Amino acid sequence: MIVGKVSKGVMGMTYKIGFIGTGVMGASIVRHLLTAGHAVTVFTRTKAKAEPLLEAGAGWAPAVQDAVRGADIVFTMVGYPSDVEEVYFGQDGILATGSAGQVLVDMTTSSPALAKRIETAAEEKGMKSLDAPVSGGDVGARNGTLSIMCGGEEAVFEQVKPVFDVFGSRVMLQGPAGAGQHTKMSNQLAIATNIIGVCEALAYAQKAGLDAEKVLESIATGAAGSWSLSNLGPRMLAGNFEPGFYTKHFLKDLHIALEEAKAMELPLPGLELAISLYEDLSNQGFSDKGTQVLFKYYE
Repeated sequence: MIVGKVSKGVMGMTYKIGFIGTGVMGASIVRHLLTAGHAVTVFTRTKAKAEPLLEAGAGWAPAVQDAVRGADIVFTMVGYPSDVEEVYFGQDGILATGSAGQVLVDMTTSSPALAKRIETAAEEKGMKSLDAPVSGGDVGARNGTLSIMCGGEEAVFEQVKPVFDVFGSRVMLQGPAGAGQHTKMSNQLAIATNIIGVCEALAYAQKAGLDAEKVLESIATGAAGSWSLSNLGPRMLAGNFEPGFYTKHFLKDLHIALEEAKAMELPLPGLELAISLYEDLSNQGFSDKGTQVLFKYYE
């Protein structure tokens, strides 16, 4: 069970939260948690990047164990499965320095098998865990409208759901440990081929001599409508390729999906095409740009 409840806040019961990883999306999530009255202590590798959160009221943890110590819930949102491995299983990681009763929530898009390993290791220490990757990008994080896909025990999910509701608009338990990650893979697969479609539609409109912005306005609310079309389409046309979600992280997700698909003997040619296109762009130096940078392939 969650221990150490702090007080009754504006959004209900508030907790001591350790938050590890405050990147493009994590920083916005922390702001929502602070606004809801939770006491949040953050750790990120570069303290300077966390300064705006510290000014907003977050506490600073010099190391992972400092964010974990005394927390009721520990959230992690780091880059790669290797980072998850280090943060959870390292010598001074969460599992080595945490305590019984804590709930561990990994929001990194990572391997389903790793989520299961974390749950097993957490239970051995009297902890509970959830894998809870999110979708909605920087816009969803800022607006508190993320889709949160969870894997784990139902009782643990119900305990943490009021906290998820602070920054998510659709929060669902998909099944046991690893199910959240599998759901995120489905999400990324849908996005991968959709972005290709968005790029090709806008490139076609431009080549046909149309006003691509007017075309976008017409088709975004019809049968072709999608989150990528409405949110990334305008960025593509404006030449804004700054990251709401990094291409390098998207490629990581797609490779995880491909590995899982191969294990299930499921052919996914659309996924393989998306990987080849994004790898080509990454080799050209665009790995730190947003996923909408795929539009450059058609320019």
